[in-house]
Amino acid sequence: MDSSHQSNYKLSKTEKKFLRKQIKARHTLLRHEGIETVSYATQSLVVANGGLGNGVSRNQLLLVLEKCGLVDALLMPPNKPYSFARYKTTEESKRAYVTLNGKEVVDDLGQKIILYLNFVEKAQWKELRPQALPPGLMVVEEIISSSEEKMLLESVDWTEDTDNQNSQKSLKHRRVKHFGYEFHYENNNVNKDKPLPGGLPDICDSFLEKWLREGYIKHKPDQMTINQYEPGQGIPAHIDTHSAFEDEIVSLSLGSEIVMDFKHPDGTAVPVMLPRRSLLVMTGESRYLWTHGITCRKFDTVQASENHKSGIITSDVGDLTLSKRGLRTSFTFRKVRQTPCNCSYPLVCDSQRKETPPSFPESDKEASRLEQEYVHQVYEEIAGHFSSTRHTPWPHIVEFLKALPSGSIVADIGCGNGKYLGVNKELYMVGCDRSQNLVDICRERQFQAFVCDALAVPVRSGSCDACISIAVIHHFATAERRVAALQEIVRLLRPGGKALIYVWAMEQEYNKQKSKYLKGNRNSQGKKEEMNSDTSVQRSLVEQMPDMGSRDSASSVPRINDSQEGGCNSRQVSNSKLPIHVNRTSFYSQDVLVPWHLKENPDKGKPVESFGPIGSQDPSPVFHRYYHVFREGELEALCRTVSDVRILQSYYDQGNWCVILQKA
Repeated sequence: MDSSHQSNYKLSKTEKKFLRKQIKARHTLLRHEGIETVSYATQSLVVANGGLGNGVSRNQLLLVLEKCGLVDALLMPPNKPYSFARYKTTEESKRAYVTLNGKEVVDDLGQKIILYLNFVEKAQWKELRPQALPPGLMVVEEIISSSEEKMLLESVDWTEDTDNQNSQKSLKHRRVKHFGYEFHYENNNVNKDKPLPGGLPDICDSFLEKWLREGYIKHKPDQMTINQYEPGQGIPAHIDTHSAFEDEIVSLSLGSEIVMDFKHPDGTAVPVMLPRRSLLVMTGESRYLWTHGITCRKFDTVQASENHKSGIITSDVGDLTLSKRGLRTSFTFRKVRQTPCNCSYPLVCDSQRKETPPSFPESDKEASRLEQEYVHQVYEEIAGHFSSTRHTPWPHIVEFLKALPSGSIVADIGCGNGKYLGVNKELYMVGCDRSQNLVDICRERQFQAFVCDALAVPVRSGSCDACISIAVIHHFATAERRVAALQEIVRLLRPGGKALIYVWAMEQEYNKQKSKYLKGNRNSQGKKEEMNSDTSVQRSLVEQMPDMGSRDSASSVPRINDSQEGGCNSRQVSNSKLPIHVNRTSFYSQDVLVPWHLKENPDKGKPVESFGPIGSQDPSPVFHRYYHVFREGELEALCRTVSDVRILQSYYDQGNWCVILQKA
């Protein structure tokens, strides 16, 4: 309804509800996107709920909009729940505003959504930088005919005897078969001494010979993996293990097109369209340095223009729409490597990397040693860079501190660079941290801080009115040590004193909402603080390590069922190596090493070794920090083992589990 007419008569209950929703949409756009709406009519409208992120395709929205007039431009930003429409005339725009506001439409998934329209001065959207295919990547369209595609698909028997070594494996994300060599997901490698009987299927020989003759491949593969993806299924971002296969990896897409996401360590993300019957060839940098994966979703954002088939999905918001996924089958061919890899990317190469991931600790002594090397020493090295990304206090923590009585004595256990020490000037706050360099930064900022271990804080028992422990306890490597850290915090509190504790959550998607850690913009690094208290500034691209994890012995901690590759469960494995987590992705193990790429040294005012332009072979130093990520309910379970405390509140805050305790 036009706001100028609202005062002419009393609004009905339905109209009031609609008006509230429209105003809420307006405020949301301003708060989250900075989009200013105007109260007067213009040619341009922002259409809330009518975006690619809502599952609304370009053709679908155009059908609705064009009923009100000639649409001059329709801009649909990728992954956003809104779009911009510009009509030829203001009259047509006003007609759309009156007619379509509150209109119910059905998206491509069959779900009903309601459109809310507001006027804007201009229908515009900032364009992202132009992108190029990752070096060494090639997509060959129509590499086989429709009849050959049909023949290959019919040759795959998904119903054969499951005792057959080549037969279907039950993976969470897809169906899979292996030929030539079995791919072992527990260590992301093959057993080179145990080839599968029969080698590659005969039906593949003629295609491989042809690709060799035409120069698309240089070596005849001896290993093949067939994956079948239902709509909505995918594969996590990964780099094929360097030591397992030679440089060349090729994948034939059958049955349906797909968008595959490639990501570089500097944060560059390149979505690449793979049409059906196309061949993807990865060599060099694209094979060894970039991760590739398929996001689990039922629609892909693609180019709307008919002449665009393969290659990069550009950022042209005037030419983007949705494509519904179909049943896709891929034939991926590799040649098993018989010698160590000597690629130009040693920091992400398992053959050349000097440091091997540590094993999960079997004793308190081993746990202490692990924390010393993969927590304490690392933070000393990265303190300056880490501090430069930690400057915005989290709202719920600020709320806790500002609610404390004036004059309260508060200890920040694991204070980092001290960003919470000055939040409330009415408190007497003191911080402590295991890192001397971080404590030095606190002192430079005129905060009271000292060096100590969180398991032994040299402060008198019962002397604190409150404590906070933000992103600390998850760095302890056994349940017993985590409980000891909680007990030390409680020891410091006076009777009635409160403690706020944050730990990183394994569930980075909760109540159908992704945390900002998963949603973080990989193309705006250095501009904003990373929103999760434990994330690396740079997205690290390292080959996935074995999916092995938690072996905590505390009976109070919930046990986790085993799962196969692609699941989100940990395994209880003796002498397991700690997996290296790929930043900005979901967790597949509770005990992980999280990479930190050191990009600069703010304290000394000069850059250190870092990634140069895409294609350079001089990656930045990588440090790995140990974490135990907590499952839902696990933090509360640990707290209940501590005497003389009660849990006042527990909640989830952007990828973290949090509790507020009170000492009895």
